[in-house]
Amino acid sequence: MKVFPAVDILGGSCVQLVQGKRESATTYGDPLTCARTWLSKGAEALHIVNLDGAFGSSAANAEQIRRVIDDTGVETQLGGGIRSLEDARSWLDTGIDRVILSTFAVNSPDCLVTLSEEFGSDRIMAGADARQGQIVVDGWERQAGDYLDWAELFISKGAGSLLYTNVNVEGLCKGIEAEPVRLLTSRVTAPVIVAGGITSIADVSTLKDCGAAGIVLGSGLYTGKITLEEALEAS
Repeated sequence: MKVFPAVDILGGSCVQLVQGKRESATTYGDPLTCARTWLSKGAEALHIVNLDGAFGSSAANAEQIRRVIDDTGVETQLGGGIRSLEDARSWLDTGIDRVILSTFAVNSPDCLVTLSEEFGSDRIMAGADARQGQIVVDGWERQAGDYLDWAELFISKGAGSLLYTNVNVEGLCKGIEAEPVRLLTSRVTAPVIVAGGITSIADVSTLKDCGAAGIVLGSGLYTGKITLEEALEAS
């Protein structure tokens, strides 16, 4: 199971949010410095989120993101505010290994067809951000239907993998909810990366048992609730 430390960028700084709320941001410094720290501790891949993009400015933080890509040379996946074909193509051409499409994929599912045909499905990930079993989009403000139905549609349209974020527990550092992950991995055959609430070795082990292909570590990692070394060993 692959472990992706998160590098979430807001206003040019690496931050962590609670429940996706901008006003909850805790700042951890320069994004590249954070990325280098996780790589020095054994990470081989990074999960980058352009939070300014998620809040409406898709071109924001481009310089910081390119620095991380160019300097580290490791596997990277990027989400946050990618809401047009032009945005997605630009990031893929920049060198991001995989783009994560959430609101855009819900509003325009055929974008997955177009991009997977152009770049290959391995570089196209659909984001299934769910609260109480319902996909939420537009900064987690709008419900859009059952997450399992959307997951199947995303895969049928060409997404090569899924990022499942459980919004119920995201950023709270109180542990995961396993059952939604089990339901998802039993419904789709594509790799599922899981984010939200991962705070302990037990959480990591449970997600591995649930069939997750990877995990994203955010607040639990940055607050020291779990170390990267512990997560790598349990994965």
